Amino acid sequence: MKNRSMQYLNFSFVLLASIGLIFFGACSNNNQTASTDKNSISISPTASASPAAKTNNEHGASKGGQVVETGAYHLEFVPEKDANGTHMDLYLLRGDNHETVPNAKVTAQVQLPDGTQKNVPFTYDAKDKHYTGLLSEKATGQYQVKVTADVGGKKIDGRFSFNK
Repeated sequence: MKNRSMQYLNFSFVLLASIGLIFFGACSNNNQTASTDKNSISISPTASASPAAKTNNEHGASKGGQVVETGAYHLEFVPEKDANGTHMDLYLLRGDNHETVPNAKVTAQVQLPDGTQKNVPFTYDAKDKHYTGLLSEKATGQYQVKVTADVGGKKIDGRFSFNK
């Protein structure tokens, strides 16, 4: 009898511990992983960044693109189909007031639907206060994009995706 009650107690403890671990895992936020070494800030959503509605809010006016907030930086990526391929806009903002960062070196590493990689340099459009790049590829499918901005030696990365 004593042996059976001990087995029941052990079984109850294992069951309770398992349920606790499952609950803990379900409650943890695994949507993003952040990496910060002394020279870079990166954020990589495990799911693609979701498009924001075009709005005015506490973070400024959204352009309807995919948004990544990382540290003091706000990145909004807006891909648009163009006759020559895909026109890509990146709004790079800093601080609580989301001030435009005009002096960054911005590039995108794009994985095409067939798996090949292509680097796309971005230039700053002073009139519209954002960075632009043109991806000339016209293949149909999903494109994975890693945007890297170098702001005074600090690397800011954002990961995005779009379908064409």
